[in-house]
Amino acid sequence: MQSRWNKHEARACADELELRAYSSRLLGREPALVLHGGGNTSVKGEATDVFGETRRVLFVKGSGWDLKSIGAAGFAPTDLEFLLRLARLEQLSDSEMMRQLRLATLNPSAPNPSVEAILHALIPHRYVDHTHADAVVTLSNSPDGESILRELYGDEVLVLPYIMPGFILARQVAAATRGADWTSLRGIVLLQHGIFSFHEDAEGSYSAMIELVDRAERELLRRAGAQPPAAGAKTPAENPPPRPIQGIHGTPTIHGTPTGIHGTPTGIHGTPMQYQENHGTPTAPPPTVLPLQLSRLRKAAGKIHGTPMLVRLEASPEACAFAQLDNCGELIRRGPLTPDHTLHAKPFGAVFDADPLPGLGDFEQEYLRYFQAHASEHHQCLDAAPRYGVWRDKGMVYLAPSCKRLEIVADISAHTIRAIKLAEAIGGWRALPHDKLFEVEYWELEQAKLAKARAAPEQQGKIALVTGAASGIGRATVEEMRSRGAAVIALDIREMEGLESPEVLCLRCDVTDSDAVQSVLNEGVLHFGGLDILVSNAGNFPSSESLADMTDEAWEQSMQLNLGSHMKVLRACLPLLENGFDPAVVFVASKNVPAPGPGAAAYSAAKAGLTQLARVAALEAGPLGIRVNVVHPNAVYDTGIWTEEVLGERARRYDMDVEQYKTSNLLGLEVSSRDVAASIAVLAGAAFSRTTGAQIPVDGGNERVV
Repeated sequence: MQSRWNKHEARACADELELRAYSSRLLGREPALVLHGGGNTSVKGEATDVFGETRRVLFVKGSGWDLKSIGAAGFAPTDLEFLLRLARLEQLSDSEMMRQLRLATLNPSAPNPSVEAILHALIPHRYVDHTHADAVVTLSNSPDGESILRELYGDEVLVLPYIMPGFILARQVAAATRGADWTSLRGIVLLQHGIFSFHEDAEGSYSAMIELVDRAERELLRRAGAQPPAAGAKTPAENPPPRPIQGIHGTPTIHGTPTGIHGTPTGIHGTPMQYQENHGTPTAPPPTVLPLQLSRLRKAAGKIHGTPMLVRLEASPEACAFAQLDNCGELIRRGPLTPDHTLHAKPFGAVFDADPLPGLGDFEQEYLRYFQAHASEHHQCLDAAPRYGVWRDKGMVYLAPSCKRLEIVADISAHTIRAIKLAEAIGGWRALPHDKLFEVEYWELEQAKLAKARAAPEQQGKIALVTGAASGIGRATVEEMRSRGAAVIALDIREMEGLESPEVLCLRCDVTDSDAVQSVLNEGVLHFGGLDILVSNAGNFPSSESLADMTDEAWEQSMQLNLGSHMKVLRACLPLLENGFDPAVVFVASKNVPAPGPGAAAYSAAKAGLTQLARVAALEAGPLGIRVNVVHPNAVYDTGIWTEEVLGERARRYDMDVEQYKTSNLLGLEVSSRDVAASIAVLAGAAFSRTTGAQIPVDGGNERVV
């Protein structure tokens, strides 16, 4: 654990609150300290109210803010004296505590204070930092964890048994520190939870956290027989694996050369571990073997969850190594790294064998038994779909209803299996018992959040594949689908700069090559889990050429891309679409189908063939529950096919200038790529769930078509 404190950056902070935000971000950017909203920080100060009176104020991290990116606005100013009075109460329910914390907030527009605000108030130092450090929690999740930590830290750190966060934790710390010498105390460890550090200045509190966690990391690795990271070694977050060009002419790839969290078995910060697995060198399964199984698993999990889910197979060496352990199934059921992880990843994982579907059913039954064993009358059972699991000999599987949740589950799972292997090396993995995990998963504060949850976007959990995604209609469709909540597999033979994101997987592919199409489709399914929507859009607009001057090469090139590639993509996608949620196909054809123009024979004939292909596909796919429809755009001038040369040539052919040609439709309006993309998204959505075989013009109204 290396200090990232920069004196120049710290001096640039305008005040103590900005400095508090700066040091909080340093902690939040260390995945081994803080993962997806975990941890909290505070600073004590003063503020003058409108009456000129000075109050002592605790600026504490707001609920829901992420330390990785927090600014001054993310801290809730709360009345410190009011918090200390709350701490002296004998009892306070969690819901009442949050109501009182809101009343203690001095700015009505500030976020709700952290659930740990009272505990931060009780610690008498100016700066307080709290993280869920992997190494500290991993040590405490081993059989001798408490004694190891007491021996490691001595009198510098108070080590306390696990207790639920909130008011009762604050009371526990208050009782344990009554009469304590805070000047000699550098931190507090909460077993199975995390660690606090504190100091009178920001750098002191941050440095104490880094030093205490570094000590735990080195002790953990020493006991596990692993090699600590070299000084200055980069973490996986700083040094991500390169992404190669993918899918060109059938070259199978998973995700490049994986390292760190999703790569070689590692120590705390991603340095390769120095121990051998039981089954030799792990290897990732061939990418062509698993997509259909994964899509079936996704469909079944979505039915249990009640909405479509995304599923990812992590076949990195580290994930495969864990999946090859004889007792991987038993280990994955023992529980998470910290109880907070149950809110994202459930209290235990699923176990999948050669056919994963029985394992899904086993998890559902086990989860329902877990709920029935610990629930009371006021608890409402959450969905019984797993969020992560181990697929024996193949890797780790992550499941979530959205891309954001999927990334969170993936990170939590990676940290958990690393911690499990380290804890097993020092005596065994011992997570909290299920009753304690249930308390957190079904915490009344979390149940209240569910009741207030916003409606999900229309396409959340859906997976769309869009061809020709680098520009024009394809790019606009990717962005439209993403805005509606879908995960998108974007294909193009060209680079797709600016499109890649957690919601969009960009894969380069020559869609006229059947092997290349199958390869990138497999990769996309391993990444997101299946397919629900196909937008077959790839194409080009050849230069104007009369039939008398038509060359064989120009004709064949148009047929190959504007017609043949669509058949190849559809053929590869149909088996996956059968396992999709309300599966839909939208072909992007052209106004030239009902109203061709001179000089465009190769293009018009190919698009007419594409439309006929779509009609046959609607007949064949309808009994499988797959809808197939067509859009006929026209005069969409912000696409790649409309170069200035082509546009000028077409305008001259109709004896118009360019501006006249652009608005030569019944509505007198230009048609943009975004207009077509919106039509495609609606056609693929629930509004057209009873429509197949349709042809929809998106052209502003063309008198030759009307």
